[in-house]
Amino acid sequence: MSKYTKKDIIRLVEEEDVEFIRLQFTDLFGNLKNVAITSSQLEKALSNKCMFDGSSIDGFVRMEESDMYLYPDLDTLAIFPWRPQQGKVARLICDVYRPDRTPFEGDPRYILKKVVDQARDMGYQFDVGPECEFFLFHTDDNGLPTTISHERAGYFDLGPMDLGENARRDIVLTLEDMGFEVESSHHEMAAAQHEIDFRYDDALTTADNIMTFKLAVKTIARRFGLHATFMPKPKYGVNGSGMHTNMSLSREGKNIFRDDEDALGLSQEAYYFIGGLIRHIKGITAITNPIVNSYKRLVPGYEAPVYIAWSGRNKKLMIRIPEGQGDNTRIELRSPDPSCNPYLALAVCLAAGLDGIRNEILPPKPVDGNVAAMSPEEREALGIASLPGNLMEALEELERDSLLMEVLGENAGAKYILAKKEEWARYCEQVTDWEVDTYLYRI
Repeated sequence: MSKYTKKDIIRLVEEEDVEFIRLQFTDLFGNLKNVAITSSQLEKALSNKCMFDGSSIDGFVRMEESDMYLYPDLDTLAIFPWRPQQGKVARLICDVYRPDRTPFEGDPRYILKKVVDQARDMGYQFDVGPECEFFLFHTDDNGLPTTISHERAGYFDLGPMDLGENARRDIVLTLEDMGFEVESSHHEMAAAQHEIDFRYDDALTTADNIMTFKLAVKTIARRFGLHATFMPKPKYGVNGSGMHTNMSLSREGKNIFRDDEDALGLSQEAYYFIGGLIRHIKGITAITNPIVNSYKRLVPGYEAPVYIAWSGRNKKLMIRIPEGQGDNTRIELRSPDPSCNPYLALAVCLAAGLDGIRNEILPPKPVDGNVAAMSPEEREALGIASLPGNLMEALEELERDSLLMEVLGENAGAKYILAKKEEWARYCEQVTDWEVDTYLYRI
């Protein structure tokens, strides 16, 4: 049931002196978009009459079918704390509809909603808690981003070593002003790297929150003369940024992944969910790790997962089960990174997990040893494969996975793969500094 009605929204906008409302939506590749209106146009927007040109949005529609409508989700109303307090700015997250008033099948939010509805039909609610990492770098004299930082802080360090501490504090306070329940924040492993964790929620709310989180982080960082980036691996030789994704299913408010009689505290459904994730993970990776740079993070030596394995104890494997969680029992998938489109990422993860439950797919045995230290022969004997090594490999796996392609839909799936293959081709054509430094004087 909705928290707000149209009358509630109109009243709140008037009482809070809101002058501008941003009607936000997300494109296929995870970029936040918006159409801004004044409060005088609010009633029109709430009646689902605001149009935009869908052909101008990457991955949406062709020029001849460009008219699209924005349907605001009333429960997503939020006022931006960083904007003026007179003539405030608010936002509403929107679903995208076609002129015939049917949902646009290429809208990432709609894609997630479809899979959430499948889970609901099976009696489940999908709850997700993300762990979002990012870097705070200096900007240059023109305000453009660099990869420069003067700090040398490390994991859990604090000020004065952590030069981003004040910016991170203001980010947390801003998020709380917007209704987030922030559970923790800290400096991460690499210099200038940070993590902020907010409370889990249902999948759609969590995906909305991730998009809001990125906007707030970038906006507040800029106030401190810093650039916040969610690029997975902005610097060679240091840890990259991940978005560890904690997942659970509940039924009537009860966490169905919990079984206190099991050695790992997991129910049969949880094991099947893990089995589904592992069966589909190669194709999933094209969505959860969607850019060329994603695969510079998924390499040995920097704590990011490389091999397809899981454990209840080993914290460095692709899937782990946090210990002693009780009602908070969850599966933590450690491979995703924050460059992903959260709607698509959660949709494919949920679809894979549900496939595991429907078809009773058991995962391989958990691995507690150091997989990276094993020989290729030892890993092969244990049936441990590797994640895709680059974007093209992941895209080929996605194309072969009929379940995941069905989740994306014929339109969005084809456009996503085409665009990402073009991205890979452009990357392959580049002549990098490394190539020049390595070959120019030798050859």
